[in-house]
Amino acid sequence: MKHNSKSRGKLSKLLASWPTGMVAVHPWLRKHGVSGLLANYYHRAGWVHRIGRGAYARLDDKVDWTGGLHAVQYQMGLPVHVGGKRSLELQGYAHFLRMREVGTVRLYAPRGTRLPAWLRRHDWGVKFVYTAANLFSGKLETGLTEKAFGDFPIRLSAPERAILELLQDVPGSQSFEEARLLMGSLATLRPNLLQTLLESCRSVKAKRLFLFLAEEAGHAWVKQLNLKRVQLGKGKRSVVKGGRFDSKYQITVEPPSEPKSLGDIP
Repeated sequence: MKHNSKSRGKLSKLLASWPTGMVAVHPWLRKHGVSGLLANYYHRAGWVHRIGRGAYARLDDKVDWTGGLHAVQYQMGLPVHVGGKRSLELQGYAHFLRMREVGTVRLYAPRGTRLPAWLRRHDWGVKFVYTAANLFSGKLETGLTEKAFGDFPIRLSAPERAILELLQDVPGSQSFEEARLLMGSLATLRPNLLQTLLESCRSVKAKRLFLFLAEEAGHAWVKQLNLKRVQLGKGKRSVVKGGRFDSKYQITVEPPSEPKSLGDIP
């Protein structure tokens, strides 16, 4: 492709509408009149930086994982979201924890969803942990929210959904003690949304553990839930090996530890 004023004109318009910190992929570029061939020309000419195949950043722009995830969610339209503990942290609910996985971002998507290679292979300075599962039935967007990062948003789990996602990982990648502390901070959850999520959640373990910890924390919203509509399954569930058995929810749990400062949590 020859260097010409038309391509430079398109570049000027492109850069004027390109949010700082955002990765741009072909669907977004095409909306701004830039073909894949022209985008590659801009890269070879040193006017844009290529993150990976089909993904670009403005030259000298520092992009992080949020800029890449935004492209996957809003430009490619993939049903991927940030969930679990990182979602709670981003919304201010986990600031008191010593984040042992500061560099970990857990992504959730329905089974069969494939993340683009450029997102998986690029060094974002964080580790993506990808969970392809259908934890909830019904509408994919139930319990999701948005958070702005500069001039663009990303999609993540609202606290009501994030805590259920987190509890599904107890006691594997998520400790019981940390889950207990996080539940203690969730005094303002919305009972209507919780009702919907509990009814659609496919994990008996997560639901039983959620209700046990919520009642233990004494949250007022628990009384507004209609548990007759929540399927809690039958039989016992071992959540913590060698733990104390809770007869109401038929699960084994860790007994409360001795009081200590939040900063001492391992």
